[in-house]
Amino acid sequence: MSAAPAENDFTPVSLAEAGVVFEGLSHEAALLVAVSGGPDSVALLALLAAWVQMPDRPPLHAATVDHGLRPESAGEAAAVAALCAKLGVGHAILRWEGLKPASGVQAEARRARYALLANEARRLGGATLVTAHTLDDQAETMLMRLAHGSGASGLAGMRERSEVTGIALVRPLLGISKARLIATAEARGLPFVRDPSNSDPRFERVRWRETMPVLAEQGLTAERFGRLAERMARLDAAAAQRARIVLAEMVLPAGTAQAGLRLRFSTLISEPDEIVLRVLALSLDAVVPGGEGHGRLERLEACGAALTEAARAGSALRRTLSGCVLSLGRDGVLALQVEPPRRRGVHSSAS
Repeated sequence: MSAAPAENDFTPVSLAEAGVVFEGLSHEAALLVAVSGGPDSVALLALLAAWVQMPDRPPLHAATVDHGLRPESAGEAAAVAALCAKLGVGHAILRWEGLKPASGVQAEARRARYALLANEARRLGGATLVTAHTLDDQAETMLMRLAHGSGASGLAGMRERSEVTGIALVRPLLGISKARLIATAEARGLPFVRDPSNSDPRFERVRWRETMPVLAEQGLTAERFGRLAERMARLDAAAAQRARIVLAEMVLPAGTAQAGLRLRFSTLISEPDEIVLRVLALSLDAVVPGGEGHGRLERLEACGAALTEAARAGSALRRTLSGCVLSLGRDGVLALQVEPPRRRGVHSSAS
């Protein structure tokens, strides 16, 4: 558990502080740091380059994704390569080739960026990807997710450790402000660039970024959002653990290979609503792994509420969600099966 960061702290990150932040990376086989050329990632690169000089540290590699969205991007990637050479860090430039979308360009660029970085990490033998997401990025992410209707899992924000296409992804700087990383880069005389898209109000994240000073005046600082993310992550982990235990207790024998998954739903509804919803979500994932749709919390809540009401009344009910057909019998047993292909003009029952 991290301590609350000090507000309005613009001091550079020291090597001693970086050593504490990077301690969890000591046992990785290799590290691949993503460096865009901005101050955050340049500071991370320099701090990691110094840290790995100590004994028993993993080898460090760097990569820059050239999205090809601006004429300056190739030169910026080359500048990062030059900095890496000065720091003694191997560097690769990864180019996003092909046509670029006319809309949703930031989301598509993000998907392309992580795909390229994950492939590079695999090429390096399964290196752990390290990114420079900051406390400010965490606050913006939470605001975006709140606006989109996220629940506890979403409001836990970005996790310090996660996974992207089978590659470990670590964000060691989530407790450090962007201002401190800019100060770090400036104090070390590191060259960095500022991407103009980071101040383009056409993008949602930028619009939320512009609201942060106003929110901070009312006490909703990035530090407050960071602490809230920690608390929500703690709550999310506890609820997720309980849901896994309850799911194992509620599963009934399927009977046939086509029966999918069966739950003692009339018993499940004695659990708190949050656990009921999480067990439903886990069950949907078990039947249709990676299925789309139930990530929209409102749809899952509506389905869970309808099933709970029917189970308490001893009624049968049928619903479809996330590629699954959920059939509740009068006996209180809920069966989940893969939804059959739809024929044009024919829709699954929602009676």
